[in-house]
Order: sequence, then C-alpha cells, then structure tokens
Amino acid sequence: MKLLIKNGRIITADQDYVADILVENEIVSQIATSIDTDADETIDASGKYVFPGFIDPHVHIYLPFMGTYAKDTYDSGSRAALVGGTTTLIEMCCPARNEDPIEAYELWKSKAEGLSACDFSFHMGVTIFDETTPDKLKQIVDDGITSFKVFLAYKGAFGVTDEELFHTCKLASELGVVVTAHCENADLVSQRQAELIAEGKLGPEYHEPSRPVTVEASGVHHFCTFLEMTGASGYIVHTSCRDAVEAAMPFRDRGVDVTLETVIPYLVLDNTYAELPNFEGAKYVMSPPIRDKTHQAFLWNAIASGTISTVATDHAPFDFAGQKEMGRPPESNFTKIPNGIPSVEHRATLLYTAGVSTGRLSLRRFVELVSTNAAKQFGMFPQKGTIQLGAHADLVIWDPSYRGTISASSHVMDTDYDGFEGFEITGRPEVVTCRGQVSVRDGKFVGSLGHGKLVQRSTKAE
Repeated sequence: MKLLIKNGRIITADQDYVADILVENEIVSQIATSIDTDADETIDASGKYVFPGFIDPHVHIYLPFMGTYAKDTYDSGSRAALVGGTTTLIEMCCPARNEDPIEAYELWKSKAEGLSACDFSFHMGVTIFDETTPDKLKQIVDDGITSFKVFLAYKGAFGVTDEELFHTCKLASELGVVVTAHCENADLVSQRQAELIAEGKLGPEYHEPSRPVTVEASGVHHFCTFLEMTGASGYIVHTSCRDAVEAAMPFRDRGVDVTLETVIPYLVLDNTYAELPNFEGAKYVMSPPIRDKTHQAFLWNAIASGTISTVATDHAPFDFAGQKEMGRPPESNFTKIPNGIPSVEHRATLLYTAGVSTGRLSLRRFVELVSTNAAKQFGMFPQKGTIQLGAHADLVIWDPSYRGTISASSHVMDTDYDGFEGFEITGRPEVVTCRGQVSVRDGKFVGSLGHGKLVQRSTKAE
C-alpha cells in the first residue's frame, strides 16, 4: 500500500515546511518538495497542516473503579482517539492490591489486542510490592512496558505505602523505567472527606474542597522526595494547579528527573462546573479536582514555557445516568461519584482552539505537547512523535479552517454526556493515518478495528 500526501505544511517539534510525504509498508519512506509516483491513494493536503500522530500518555479504557466499570471499550475508545487525531494510547493498567501483576497486565492487554484501531501501550500499575513483585515487573518491562504507575491516593484500593513506593522507585531506577504518579495525600483526603460528610456536605460541589491544592502539592513533594532518594525518573500525571507545579520545581532545580503533565479539562474548565445545580456537577468530578479559574492562566503559561511537558486527558468515561448517579445525595455522597471526564476525543481540538488559535501556543509547541514529548518520555521516539524517514506513518492532516461544536449527540465516546457540550472548536483532524492506514477521513472513522499494535518501548538506559 502506497499513500502519497502532497502539498501539506509539515509541522514537527522542530521543523515547519511544505513538502510531499510518501508512505510505504506502514512507514514514511520519502519526504521531498515534489514526489511524482504511482500510489494507491493520493491526498492533496494544500492549505492543511500535517502533524505527527498524537500520543495520549494517560487514558483509562478498561477500568474497574469505585464499584463500576469505565464505559468505553477499545472499540469505542480507539475510534474516538483516532477521530481526535490520537494514533497511540498509553493506558493505565490498574490492578487491585490482591491481583497478580502479570495476570492483570495480560488481562488489560487482552482488552486491546485484536480490537484497538490505534496503537497502544500501558503504564504498569504497582499497587502492592512484596518479595515476588520485582521478578514479575521485570517480565512486564521485557514486554516493552517501560513505565510504572503509582497512586498516592485511593487508600485501600490502588494506593501504595511509603515502603512500597520506595521499593518501586528503587526498582525503576535499576531498570531505567519511568515512575508515573498520581500525587495527593491520601490520609488528608480521607480525613477531609469524613469531615465534610459529617457536616452534611454531600454534593459534588464538595469534591474539590475535600482534595484542595495543598493536598496535591503535598503529594508532589512526597513523591519527588522518593525520586531524589532513589535516583528514579518520575512523571507526575494530571497536575491541576500552581501549588503542585511549584512543589516540584525545587527538586528539578536540584537535578531530580521529574516531568510534569497536565490534562485538557484543567485548561478549559474550572470548579464552577462541579458546582452546577441538580447534580449536574457530578459530570465534572475527577481527581485531582478541577480548580478555581485562577490556576488556568498559570497552567497555560507553564505549558507554553516548557515547565509542563505534556497535555494528556486522563480519559475516564462514566455515564451520568446509573454511574455518576451512584453518588447522588441524600442517599449517597460525592465520595461515591466515579471519578473522571470523557475527553480522549477532544484533547487536540480543545488545545488547538484555546491555545494555538488564541496565540498562547505556537504550532511547534502544540506538536510537542500532544505528541513529541510523550514519545520521548516513554521510549517511542523517533519511531513515533515526529515525521521523518523510517518513522511510523502516524499522520494527522489538520484542517485549520474547520469550525464545529462539541456534542454528545455526535461524539464517538460511549458515554451519555459530553463534559464539553456546546464548546465551539476551531480546526480538526480531517485525515488521520495509523501506520499508513487511513483511519479517519473527513473527520469520520473509516479504519479497521484490530489494526492497532502494542508499541515496543525502550527504557531510559537504551
């Protein structure tokens, strides 16, 4: 299969030029000012941008959580990702503390293999660490999974003890593996939740006060201390506020290898959404919570400057009816609302609309945030995350002239609501290829379920 893309403006993290791209056997085989050859398909990308396929380094597709299951499967989830320009997902594999790590990893992998339309990988959740854990984690690393995930939250479910955190970081340092971390102070959250419930404060508007910025900043400081003690490389997921970012900076200044991620809901939503009446605020409950709007400007400056390296989603899809409603007062309370906002489909369009179109971000910085930096951080570059000879032909032909409105009535994600309902967007992925296969055309999925493959990732030492 030969695919020829002509006249596109190619934007990578470090280049911006107009050229043709020839794709053969799933890779980019030629880039030149003009390519004249017989191809199975030729796409004219005049007036369009051509970006490397986007990488979402933080999603949940299969997720048993808070008494229910995330709504998407790799059928709906991978199709939604591709429609949004994302050609590679890194999912959090989150076993319970009583589950065998290898069995859990194989279960998570089985949910994607043979079904996902886009490529995929995993962060291996470490929810317990005993004498059998190191050998099991080494086997998983040998399968190309070169990052762990720890939770400094969800005590009694996914959360690890300090002893377990130390041994996880120490093993990661030895293996050249990145430790990704959900940073909060689980004990403070638990105590604050109990106080609010005792006061009869049960609605979704009390979710944020139960996990204030000080709790997140405390978790960041705690995690970075363990990175410094062990020499491990760390990646802090879904950083929501100024306090958390600033907690990491002294460690980075001292040479600790710590990278920060934020997620798209924090950049375009604020805590007033969780305060909507009639329990509508439950749609916007995630952890860490969406913060006061004063934090948004800081986050935008931090992603523009490079302080924050990636913009992900923390896609965690739950229906409003029957799932989010599990926490509806007075019978229940905000601690029972499944945490998460469905967003894998909208990350790039929202970031482009609120960032590039407003002048907050350059096109090349946009590419870094949604593709290149994640590829470099998680051992996929230059196979992914750029457009160059020999790279995977993961390509997004972007139409900057497109105008549209987000709605649950038209999204691909398998949820009964959209957290960005009514948001107007500028630009969209018009054509998306995943390893050379045209998977999206005119903004609609036309690919093949099962086309996606597990990405073999390198360690920091390789």
